[in-house]
Amino acid sequence: MPGWHTVVEGDCLSSLAEQHNLKDWRSIYHHPQNGALQQERPNPNVLAPGDRVYVPDRDTQAKDAATDMKHTYVLARDQTTLRIVAADEDGKPYQQLDYQLTIGKEVLKGKTDDQGKVQHIIDAGETSAVFTLWWPGPPLRRCTWRMQLGHLDPVTKVTGIQARLNNLGHKAGPVDGVLGPETRAAVRSFQEKYHLAVDGDPGPITQSKLEAMHGC
Repeated sequence: MPGWHTVVEGDCLSSLAEQHNLKDWRSIYHHPQNGALQQERPNPNVLAPGDRVYVPDRDTQAKDAATDMKHTYVLARDQTTLRIVAADEDGKPYQQLDYQLTIGKEVLKGKTDDQGKVQHIIDAGETSAVFTLWWPGPPLRRCTWRMQLGHLDPVTKVTGIQARLNNLGHKAGPVDGVLGPETRAAVRSFQEKYHLAVDGDPGPITQSKLEAMHGC
């Protein structure tokens, strides 16, 4: 049924569309009732806990079909894609390295491309993944990351700043929403690296650069 939904950690528009049997996230985001949401969250890929989202009813369409026969109809949904870019602290991509990506019961293997990118179509309802990367040896080395899908808050929130700093290799500490000494030190490290005013204050200029370097 249509109605208002309050976003919790792990929600994204794709998962909401999946839960409500809608074709894709656009039918939610571009609904007239979500005009305020569009202004507050211009990037539809990033919601924050507490956001109010109007979820419309399913669209219905009439189809001509022969009588006295059984017909099967499949709802064509947009696919949800997970993209990962593996790079070092200087932004140099990890090229052509073996990886394993585990999402739910599915185990995906391959090599990163020349931009260090990994890309796979996933179930919109998945909320976590495990990503392992191997470096050639000897000795053979590997590193594993446990990722939460749909948990990235907007860059205007301290939690969103902390998560992006950690993902980019600037150690901001726990993603707890507290702009403490560790987070401020990570902000200064980021500002120094990208030739911004180094004051430890994640203001609009720093937020914009952080969002650009993170990719969202």
